[in-house]
Amino acid sequence: MKRYILTLLGLAFALTTTANASFPRPAVVQKPAEWTLAVKYEHPQQITLRLPGRPTAERFWYLILSVTNDSGNADVPFVPACELATDNFEVIPAGIGVPNGVFEAIKRKHQGSYPFLESLDFEDNRVRRGPDNTHDVVIIWKDFNLKAKEVTFFIGGLSNETAAITHPTKTDAEGNPVRIFLQKTLSLRYRVGADPSLRHMAKLEPIVKEWVMR
Repeated sequence: MKRYILTLLGLAFALTTTANASFPRPAVVQKPAEWTLAVKYEHPQQITLRLPGRPTAERFWYLILSVTNDSGNADVPFVPACELATDNFEVIPAGIGVPNGVFEAIKRKHQGSYPFLESLDFEDNRVRRGPDNTHDVVIIWKDFNLKAKEVTFFIGGLSNETAAITHPTKTDAEGNPVRIFLQKTLSLRYRVGADPSLRHMAKLEPIVKEWVMR
């Protein structure tokens, strides 16, 4: 059900001209019990690999995220929920269709800058307080539609701030609108800067970084 709802919201994003019109905004000031991890990130990059057992080389996109707990809590949970959405209705969850060898290749490539780089499913799902406990995590997606002109990376799990809205069409047994719970999510929108036939040379041009409720 959650995946169905996220897909609907992703399609709603693609149907609008701007991400601003698609999602509610987080609170300007969080409540005392709410927290948001401090985030730094590298712009998404592509990598093409010929992996063992695969007949041809494949292209993947990845984003390196550094998260720090600078809240008043000794530790906070970090359970990422990450998706890629294009302007032509494609929604791709992170990690789906991505063999383990892709992470190992990216880790080797960035060993000098990120010697402790972790995969999205790292074992310790808590981030302890302080910069010494920063986690560097790589998030990987399979390649998206060649005809896409814009792509947005949604990074969830960075905050415990939530909001509830009513589903636009779905109702419960009593006929009341179903409530959907949204989470504060980092949205990174990019323009795809290459002709589809030159995807191997494509670089993503940043459009907007913002926090949304999704």
